[in-house]
Amino acid sequence: MNQQRPYKRTEDRKNGRKSPEKGGQEPRREGQEPRREGVKSRPGGRKHPEKGGQEQRREGQEQRREGLKSRPGGRVQAGKEGRTFRKKDPEKEQTMRLNRYIASSGICSRRDADDLISAGVITVNGKVVKELGTKVNPGDVVRYNGERIKNERKVYVLLNKPRDYVTTMDDPKERKTVMQLVRNACSERIYPVGRLDRNSSGLLLFTNDGELAKKLTHPGYQKKKIYHVFLDKAVTEADMNKLAAGLTLEDGFIQPDAISYANNDDPSEVGLEIHSGRNRIVRRMFESLGYRVNKLDRVYFAGLTKKNLPRGKWRFLTPGEIRMLKMDSYK
Repeated sequence: MNQQRPYKRTEDRKNGRKSPEKGGQEPRREGQEPRREGVKSRPGGRKHPEKGGQEQRREGQEQRREGLKSRPGGRVQAGKEGRTFRKKDPEKEQTMRLNRYIASSGICSRRDADDLISAGVITVNGKVVKELGTKVNPGDVVRYNGERIKNERKVYVLLNKPRDYVTTMDDPKERKTVMQLVRNACSERIYPVGRLDRNSSGLLLFTNDGELAKKLTHPGYQKKKIYHVFLDKAVTEADMNKLAAGLTLEDGFIQPDAISYANNDDPSEVGLEIHSGRNRIVRRMFESLGYRVNKLDRVYFAGLTKKNLPRGKWRFLTPGEIRMLKMDSYK
C-alpha cells in the first residue's frame, strides 16, 4: 500500500505564497507595503478599496442584471446573479390534453376518455375529434354525445344514505333519489361512486373525479367494504361457517373476507367484510341460505366511516381523506 508523502511546510507555504522557483512572487521584505498594481489591473470590477471598490462592484452587478433582462427570448433575472429562468407562456400553461379534460369533468377516467375520442362521440368547437393527444384551450366547447362538458374543480362529498332513496341521477318512476340529498352541496355536477340499493343505508361517496371513481368501483382494485346485516332470524353457527367458506351463486363463487356476529346478544345481526362490488351480493348470499335481509347498512367504505355523520346528512372529505383515497393508504 502506497503511503502519502508528508507535506513539507516551508516559510513561503505558511504565508500562502509559492516559491520563486515555481513562478511565485518574491517573499515580502520586512516593512514592505503590499503591492496594489495587480489588484487595480484585475478584470471583473475589482478596484482599489480607497476608490469605492464595494460600491463599484454593486454597480457592475446591477448593470449585468439589466443586460440579462434585456436579452431576447424571454430570459429574465431570477434574483441571484447568473441564475435565470424563462418566462412561461400563459396560453401554453392553460392548454390541456382532451382526455384529461374529459376525465376532469367527472364523466370517466382518462383511459375511457381515449375510447370515447376514438369512437367519435366527442366534439370540440362543433368538430368531431378522433385523434388521441389533441389539446384544448380554456375557451373551447367540448361536447359528449351533444351535451357540453366542463373542466371543474374536484369535489368529494360523503353521504350517510337513508333507506327508501334510489342511487341514480334521475328516476323515471319519480322515486326519491340520493341526488336530492346532496343537491345543495356544491355547484359542480357530482356523481355517486358505486351504488346502494333502495332499501340499503350507509356510506355513499359522490365526486366529479372520474379517475378516482373508476379506482373505487373497478373490480380489479378490490376496495374494502363492511356491512352491518340485520336478518329475519338468528343465523346458525353452521351457516356462519358456510358463509365464511364461500358460496356458489348463479353468477359465480363468492367468499367474504371476514364474517362474525355483530351483537353477542342477538345472533340475527351479522358483520360482514367484503371486497366484491357485484349487484346485491350481500343480500343474495344470505337469501341462498334461506334468510331474508331486513336491513343492510354499509358502515365502512375504502377507509371512510360513518363517524359523526348522522343519517341523511353529508359532508366534504378532508384533504387527508382525499390523499388517502388517491394513494390507497388505507386497509
